Amino acid sequence: MKPDWDKLMAEYADHPTIVIADVDCTAEGKSLCTAHGVEGYPTIKFGDPNSLEDYKGGRTLDDLKKFASESLGPSCDPGHLDLCDEDSKATIEALMELSEEEINSKVAEGTKKMEDAEATFKADVEKLQATYQKLMADKEATIEEVNNSGLGMLKKVRAFRKSNVEEKAEL
Repeated sequence: MKPDWDKLMAEYADHPTIVIADVDCTAEGKSLCTAHGVEGYPTIKFGDPNSLEDYKGGRTLDDLKKFASESLGPSCDPGHLDLCDEDSKATIEALMELSEEEINSKVAEGTKKMEDAEATFKADVEKLQATYQKLMADKEATIEEVNNSGLGMLKKVRAFRKSNVEEKAEL
């Protein structure tokens, strides 16, 4: 994916309103990646730098170019009300009326909900993993027990008898 990403960055290098960039999350960019919830690599984020969203599209150059041309650039936000429909404009205007304390409280509340959802997800995945490992161990133990009980020899005896019955029937 890196060569395609580099081509996309080169294509948009001089664009007046769109920035395509990469960040090394293992070096100087680590704090930026942490702040935006980047946990795996490569991760693609887009949108307003204050509220980046996860990109879920294709990873080929054609997919990335299509997304960039159709979805990146100025969009409806407090600085671009002219790009908003009436409902979005009304929502932004109502939010602009909130005090700094109210905004901070709502942001903290939303962030907490997302962090709680992530923690619940991780905890439940760990439980599922433990359940999976136990089920796998139980299955393997049962298969070993059955195989050790002579199942293989029983199958051989059955096949031998069947072939002998067929031979006698032919005579």
